[in-house]
Amino acid sequence: MDDVVTEFEAERARLVGLAYRMLGSVHDAEDVVQEAWLRLARQDRAEIRNLAAWLTTVASRLCLDRLRTVQALREQYVGPWLPEPVVSQAPGPAERAEVDESMRLALLMVLEHLTPGQRVAFVLHDVFDVPFDQVASVLETSEENARQLASRARRAVQRGAPTPAVPGDQQRAVVDSFLRAVAAGDLGEVVSVLAPGVVLTSDGGGRVSAALRPVVGADKVARFFLGLWQLASDADVDLETVLVNGEVGVVVRIAPHPGSRVEAGATVVLPRVGPDGLVHGIDVVRNPDKLVRIGAARG
Repeated sequence: MDDVVTEFEAERARLVGLAYRMLGSVHDAEDVVQEAWLRLARQDRAEIRNLAAWLTTVASRLCLDRLRTVQALREQYVGPWLPEPVVSQAPGPAERAEVDESMRLALLMVLEHLTPGQRVAFVLHDVFDVPFDQVASVLETSEENARQLASRARRAVQRGAPTPAVPGDQQRAVVDSFLRAVAAGDLGEVVSVLAPGVVLTSDGGGRVSAALRPVVGADKVARFFLGLWQLASDADVDLETVLVNGEVGVVVRIAPHPGSRVEAGATVVLPRVGPDGLVHGIDVVRNPDKLVRIGAARG
């Protein structure tokens, strides 16, 4: 059993990454990987010729089942749905962040519009280079149909995929300018950092206050943030620059003073910087179920 545990742990990170891209939820991805481990523990290891391929198949089928289930749940979700953010330490101002395009929140949102079969086929083949015969086995279909599912997914991704991420140092400079403008309460400066058609998407999941519809336009988005900043004037606000799925973002932690109207807790803000140096989209994740790994205080 010790050998099996060692073999499985060597595959764990890859499996979590695969499941996260399929599900958009770290929590669900970890549940899938744990279930894959339980199935492996019940299996005769001698009957498995290629453990990595076996685990990929098991985890992918579990993801496929979950995708079919969550489709109905997403229709009942309160307000916009955003993937659970993966937050890590940001590099210094002079360093460049290497962005894995397949992990970006904007791309994961495009994948949300695929059918479960298309999403699994795309992630397996186009992201993880799994051969089509194995993709077909996961989907329990023909290899030809697996190719068609991946092809349809690829076309949809090409139509909706965001522009490639700009270098991390450029992202950080724009994000810093945005934060300074908001903190100064300067409407004109905030607007100057935003693209005219910028779209803000806020995910509270019905658990906390959030915009129930996307906010569109530089002036409206700027006023939205300035209003929030003013509301938080009677609270302790901590801003931490981080990487959110590989792109420069911010964790906002709020500790209200007595009698404050603002809610306590953490929020992840991801301004999506375009090649023109302007913010073209802002994803705001407030749903506490998606922020359990962040916490209310700086770690």
